[in-house]
Amino acid sequence: MKKKNENLKEIVKEKYGKIAEQNSAEKLSCSSTSCCGTEVDYTVFSENYKDMEGYNPDADLNLGCGIPTNFAQIKKGDHVLDLGSGAGNDCFVARAIVGESGKVTGLDMTEQMIKKARENCKKLNFKNVEFVFGDIEKMPFRDSEFDVVISNCVLNLVPDKSRAFSEIFRVLKPAGHFCVSDVVIKGKLPEGLKNDAEMYAGCVAGASEMDKYLEIIKKTGFNEIVIHKEKEVSMPEDLLAKYLSDNEISHYREKEKGIFSITVSAVRSS
Repeated sequence: MKKKNENLKEIVKEKYGKIAEQNSAEKLSCSSTSCCGTEVDYTVFSENYKDMEGYNPDADLNLGCGIPTNFAQIKKGDHVLDLGSGAGNDCFVARAIVGESGKVTGLDMTEQMIKKARENCKKLNFKNVEFVFGDIEKMPFRDSEFDVVISNCVLNLVPDKSRAFSEIFRVLKPAGHFCVSDVVIKGKLPEGLKNDAEMYAGCVAGASEMDKYLEIIKKTGFNEIVIHKEKEVSMPEDLLAKYLSDNEISHYREKEKGIFSITVSAVRSS
């Protein structure tokens, strides 16, 4: 299992490294060709940041599945951690909220993303935003370091979600909280779709079943779990047909089954 998890991490690094190296005219979404290994080019997850304070187009690679800062209750002066910070999009939005008295730290395990985020930060001349190379399952931070943790369409790519939420719990201050947007599954997806490595690296096959996902959060020790937003991801027939039979597609389309993006928050117990 450990070797399988490490292999999956390498796939994620490779795919997102390639995305980071694209120029702005070649931006890719989480569902685009280089990401999911499909010839269909369409956006199923990302949301529009353009009217948000702090938004920087150079940092927006259309890889999110929500806008966690909308529900994270970030305050001026907070120290915010963004997990899987990519080119810095959510960090710069969070920085507009914490102001000069706060601080924002981005964590990413892809060197190319860290480089791109630091370049964007340098252009903006922000002194209270930093980007750190590291693994969500073993974060390079002290205990109780952050007021708020955010993440956008990243935890679904982490093999050991229990370990990830345990680390979130550890680095949060007592009574601190997280708010993450992520991809989850309702009902059982055929293994062919769920386990495909290309889909895992870019889309949904690494996503947990929704009830299990929420149970992990609860068992970790978080309280006040709230789902702020839930949106079904409608996958086109031609993509599903690559992985599912006609009968499986019919079952997939049943109500309350399928792929959903959620934005969920919870508070660390004191």
